Amino acid sequence: MSGSFQDLTVYKMAYQLAMDIFKVSKTFPKEEIYSLTDQIRRSSRSVCANIAESYRKRMYPKHFVSKVSTADGECSETLVWIEFAHDCGYIPSDTYQSWKQSCAEIGKMLGNMVKYPEKFLPKVGSQDDV
Repeated sequence: MSGSFQDLTVYKMAYQLAMDIFKVSKTFPKEEIYSLTDQIRRSSRSVCANIAESYRKRMYPKHFVSKVSTADGECSETLVWIEFAHDCGYIPSDTYQSWKQSCAEIGKMLGNMVKYPEKFLPKVGSQDDV
Protein backbone atom coordinates (compact mmCIF):
# COMPACT_ATOMS: atom_id res chain seq x y z
CA MET A 1 0.00 0.00 0.00
CA SER A 2 1.54 3.27 -1.02
CA GLY A 3 0.33 6.79 -0.65
CA SER A 4 -0.21 8.83 2.43
CA PHE A 5 -2.25 8.60 5.60
CA GLN A 6 -4.31 11.43 4.11
CA ASP A 7 -5.53 9.00 1.43
CA LEU A 8 -7.10 6.69 4.02
CA THR A 9 -10.89 6.88 4.20
CA VAL A 10 -10.74 6.62 7.99
CA TYR A 11 -8.41 9.63 8.16
CA LYS A 12 -10.65 11.69 5.88
CA MET A 13 -13.70 10.85 7.99
CA ALA A 14 -11.93 11.59 11.27
CA TYR A 15 -10.56 14.87 9.92
CA GLN A 16 -14.01 15.96 8.73
CA LEU A 17 -15.52 15.12 12.10
CA ALA A 18 -12.79 17.07 13.91
CA MET A 19 -13.41 20.09 11.67
CA ASP A 20 -17.18 19.87 12.19
CA ILE A 21 -16.64 19.69 15.94
CA PHE A 22 -14.31 22.69 15.82
CA LYS A 23 -16.83 24.80 13.92
CA VAL A 24 -19.80 23.91 16.11
CA SER A 25 -17.83 24.12 19.37
CA LYS A 26 -17.19 27.80 18.67
CA THR A 27 -20.77 28.33 19.84
CA PHE A 28 -20.31 26.54 23.19
CA PRO A 29 -20.59 28.76 26.28
CA LYS A 30 -17.44 30.55 27.44
CA GLU A 31 -17.52 28.73 30.79
CA GLU A 32 -16.94 25.47 28.85
CA ILE A 33 -13.79 26.68 27.07
CA TYR A 34 -11.30 24.86 29.33
CA SER A 35 -13.42 21.80 29.93
CA LEU A 36 -15.78 20.55 27.24
CA THR A 37 -14.69 22.74 24.31
CA ASP A 38 -10.98 22.09 24.75
CA GLN A 39 -11.44 18.38 25.47
CA ILE A 40 -13.71 17.61 22.52
CA ARG A 41 -11.37 19.44 20.15
CA ARG A 42 -8.27 17.72 21.51
CA SER A 43 -9.67 14.20 21.41
CA SER A 44 -11.17 14.56 17.92
CA ARG A 45 -7.90 15.95 16.56
CA SER A 46 -5.94 13.25 18.34
CA VAL A 47 -7.76 10.58 16.32
CA CYS A 48 -6.27 12.10 13.16
CA ALA A 49 -2.82 12.58 14.67
CA ASN A 50 -2.65 8.97 15.84
CA ILE A 51 -3.75 7.68 12.45
CA ALA A 52 -0.92 9.70 10.88
CA GLU A 53 1.60 8.37 13.40
CA SER A 54 0.43 4.80 12.94
CA TYR A 55 0.79 5.04 9.19
CA ARG A 56 4.42 6.13 9.50
CA LYS A 57 5.07 3.17 11.81
CA ARG A 58 3.64 0.57 9.43
CA MET A 59 7.01 -1.14 9.07
CA TYR A 60 6.71 -2.07 12.74
CA PRO A 61 3.42 -3.99 13.06
CA LYS A 62 3.20 -3.81 16.87
CA HIS A 63 3.77 -0.04 16.86
CA PHE A 64 1.24 0.35 14.06
CA VAL A 65 -1.41 -1.59 15.97
CA SER A 66 -0.65 0.32 19.17
CA LYS A 67 -1.10 3.73 17.52
CA VAL A 68 -4.27 2.65 15.70
CA SER A 69 -5.60 1.37 19.02
CA THR A 70 -4.80 4.75 20.60
CA ALA A 71 -6.69 6.48 17.77
CA ASP A 72 -9.67 4.22 18.51
CA GLY A 73 -9.51 5.14 22.19
CA GLU A 74 -9.46 8.84 21.30
CA CYS A 75 -12.49 8.27 19.08
CA SER A 76 -14.33 6.74 22.04
CA GLU A 77 -13.33 9.71 24.20
CA THR A 78 -14.66 12.06 21.54
CA LEU A 79 -17.99 10.24 21.66
CA VAL A 80 -18.19 10.85 25.42
CA TRP A 81 -17.65 14.61 24.90
CA ILE A 82 -20.25 14.57 22.11
CA GLU A 83 -22.72 13.02 24.53
CA PHE A 84 -21.97 15.73 27.11
CA ALA A 85 -22.36 18.44 24.47
CA HIS A 86 -25.76 17.05 23.51
CA ASP A 87 -27.02 16.45 27.03
CA CYS A 88 -25.92 19.95 28.09
CA GLY A 89 -27.97 21.36 25.21
CA TYR A 90 -25.03 22.64 23.15
CA ILE A 91 -25.72 20.57 20.04
CA PRO A 92 -29.06 19.53 18.54
CA SER A 93 -30.13 15.90 18.30
CA ASP A 94 -29.50 15.66 14.55
CA THR A 95 -25.89 16.80 14.99
CA TYR A 96 -25.49 14.43 17.92
CA GLN A 97 -26.81 11.49 15.88
CA SER A 98 -24.62 12.36 12.89
CA TRP A 99 -21.47 12.69 15.00
CA LYS A 100 -22.31 9.54 16.95
CA GLN A 101 -22.67 7.64 13.66
CA SER A 102 -19.36 9.04 12.42
CA CYS A 103 -17.63 7.88 15.60
CA ALA A 104 -19.12 4.41 15.15
CA GLU A 105 -17.94 4.18 11.53
CA ILE A 106 -14.47 5.51 12.36
CA GLY A 107 -14.23 3.09 15.29
CA LYS A 108 -15.25 0.17 13.10
CA MET A 109 -12.58 1.04 10.52
CA LEU A 110 -9.92 1.46 13.19
CA GLY A 111 -10.96 -1.86 14.72
CA ASN A 112 -10.46 -3.54 11.35
CA MET A 113 -7.03 -1.94 11.04
CA VAL A 114 -6.09 -3.45 14.41
CA LYS A 115 -7.58 -6.82 13.48
CA TYR A 116 -6.01 -6.95 10.01
CA PRO A 117 -2.83 -4.83 10.15
CA GLU A 118 -1.22 -6.78 7.30
CA LYS A 119 -3.49 -4.95 4.85
CA PHE A 120 -1.75 -1.70 5.76
CA LEU A 121 1.84 -2.81 6.20
CA PRO A 122 4.33 -1.92 3.46
CA LYS A 123 5.24 -4.72 1.11
CA VAL A 124 8.73 -6.15 1.54
CA GLY A 125 11.08 -4.32 -0.80
CA SER A 126 8.59 -1.51 -1.52
CA GLN A 127 9.47 2.14 -1.72
CA ASP A 128 6.62 3.17 0.64
CA ASP A 129 8.80 4.79 3.30
CA VAL A 130 11.80 5.88 1.27
